[in-house]
Amino acid sequence: MWRAFIPELVCVVVAVACLVLVWCPSAAALAGSCEMVRIPLCHPMPWNMTKMPNHLHHSTQANAVLAIEQYEALLDTGCSPDLLFFLCAMYAPICTISFQRDPIKPCKSVCERAKSGCEPVLKKYNHTWPESLACDELPVYDRAVCISPEAIVKVDPSDNSFFQDLSKCSPDRCKCKSVKLGQKTYTKNNYNYVIRARVKEIKTRSHDLSAVVEVKDVLKSSLVHIPRDTVTLHYSSGCLCPPLTPNEEYIIMGYENEERSRLLLIEGSIAQKWKDRVGRKVKRWDQALSKGRKRENDRLIRP
Repeated sequence: MWRAFIPELVCVVVAVACLVLVWCPSAAALAGSCEMVRIPLCHPMPWNMTKMPNHLHHSTQANAVLAIEQYEALLDTGCSPDLLFFLCAMYAPICTISFQRDPIKPCKSVCERAKSGCEPVLKKYNHTWPESLACDELPVYDRAVCISPEAIVKVDPSDNSFFQDLSKCSPDRCKCKSVKLGQKTYTKNNYNYVIRARVKEIKTRSHDLSAVVEVKDVLKSSLVHIPRDTVTLHYSSGCLCPPLTPNEEYIIMGYENEERSRLLLIEGSIAQKWKDRVGRKVKRWDQALSKGRKRENDRLIRP
């Protein structure tokens, strides 16, 4: 698929007139419109607020993360210095509190530069520039509001008359939501895998937050094979949620990306310190869940 070769780019709001970005919006405004950028590939961008749905109609950042990951291979080729900026502007569009209601699109010229550099690489693998990233419908810089790397005015972050460091405004930006483990939660969340594992390392490279764990036992597995060996669990946001501590042993419940053979830690995943009694409970819950599904299947196929 061509999608395996397309990276992501991010844009900043600019137009014919100079636009001031507010990096520390009021709590009310933030709750009502903008949200923190939680897409790891887009963290280097000069903004950290976005709004969903994005320009590709992803309703949540969790969905956008899974979609944008397939473009990392193209990004790694270095086919265009504008590619990451353009992709992030599409997948995690910059959100302004007071300038305009909808997220701002990247300029047509940014798209064309990215396409010009990267389409030859795609053609080598018999792929074309994706229609979802078409340049024709994007705004022209001197005629409408759009963003481009060269139009970004860099301001000293210490100058609070322009913007404030959002980390000072939001110390809990990576506060993880607590998910209470119980049979109801286990049944509702329908986890793809459940493992007992010891954490060996937490990796925090900008493009991919992950945890390297040593699997002690597989309590449940689905489509992705889980060996009793060292495996990597991939976080889907810029926050280490659920949190894991090296050298500690956990019961971990999460999801999978079958296409990429990845085990994921996303919203709703659980990681709790391992206790034998918890492991026994989970096995009973899974057996009850399997029996319930079998009864339902039998009922549906009964003449």
